[in-house]
Amino acid sequence: MMFAKQLVGLLVIVMAIGCTKMEGQNKAANQDTTKKDWALVIHGGAGTISKEKPDSVVKAYKSDLDEALSVGEKILKEGGSALDAVESVINYLENNPKFNAGKGAVFTHDGGHELDAAIMLGNNRKAGTITGVKTIKNPISLARLVMENSKHIMFAGEGAEEYANQFDLERVNQEYFYTESRHKAWKRAIEEEKQDGAQSSVIEPGIPGDFFDEKKLGTVGAVAVDKDGQIVAGTSTGGMTNKKFGRVGDVPIVGAGTYASNEVAVSMTGWGEKIMQAVSGHTVSAYMKHKPATVQEAGNYLLQDVLNEGEAGMIAVDKNGNTYLNMNTQGMFRGTSDSEGNRKVAIW
Repeated sequence: MMFAKQLVGLLVIVMAIGCTKMEGQNKAANQDTTKKDWALVIHGGAGTISKEKPDSVVKAYKSDLDEALSVGEKILKEGGSALDAVESVINYLENNPKFNAGKGAVFTHDGGHELDAAIMLGNNRKAGTITGVKTIKNPISLARLVMENSKHIMFAGEGAEEYANQFDLERVNQEYFYTESRHKAWKRAIEEEKQDGAQSSVIEPGIPGDFFDEKKLGTVGAVAVDKDGQIVAGTSTGGMTNKKFGRVGDVPIVGAGTYASNEVAVSMTGWGEKIMQAVSGHTVSAYMKHKPATVQEAGNYLLQDVLNEGEAGMIAVDKNGNTYLNMNTQGMFRGTSDSEGNRKVAIW
């Protein structure tokens, strides 16, 4: 009799565990598990975005986002790799002075430019990152070379420049990165700092001065999945205006601003220190795997429950081509496209 009661109790426990596991699986199954041939998501910075600008300015930014999407779409439609698509999209954004990466990079406290970038493959978690480079026209391309050719993952400052000497990468002088709006933002930051005598005058990562409240957030990034199921994340940035003493933000930190796993590829934009504290990219991936959860649920968890309002924006794609692009800021330059004809660009 006692044995029978114990057996019944054990069966109840097993059934309860099974039901709990099934509930979690059903929750994760709410998303579309049909594999898309390819999907692409891009961002060009998140922050306080004024809606008071002329239609011509808004159209110009949307046109550039549209062109960036087209660059990646062409590669993916023709059966190319997500890695090539992500690098090419970010190259376009790095070459566009409207964005805080490459040509449009913000100024450091010393009046120069220091750039960071990272790229990562989800299927094998290979990654390459660089930080504090000063002569690399397209930092994301150097990050890819690190990933593909080095036993190390990250190179910094002079070491990154020396590593780049091994390759046929386009190099530029510091004057190349100059833009008038960034220079004006830097001068204002310096004046504010003199008046305040406080680190609080540092402008947190700059976005184009003709469009944004310059005291908010920046960076560019792309995530993609291709016909072979490879998911890739890439991010590139000029950092924050008036940054000091070799400051490193979230972008080149694997698991923070850039991350890719079997579950998802993530690129963040926003206040780098907050993104690092939340280990944001890895948090999204782990939430999806262990909850389990959809990419939408994981993204909302990060932006709504972990980070505070006004701190970040995020783009992501999972292995099936389900995409996520959202922010807890007022707006984010963003766009998405996939093999099923879903396509959009947005700011607010």
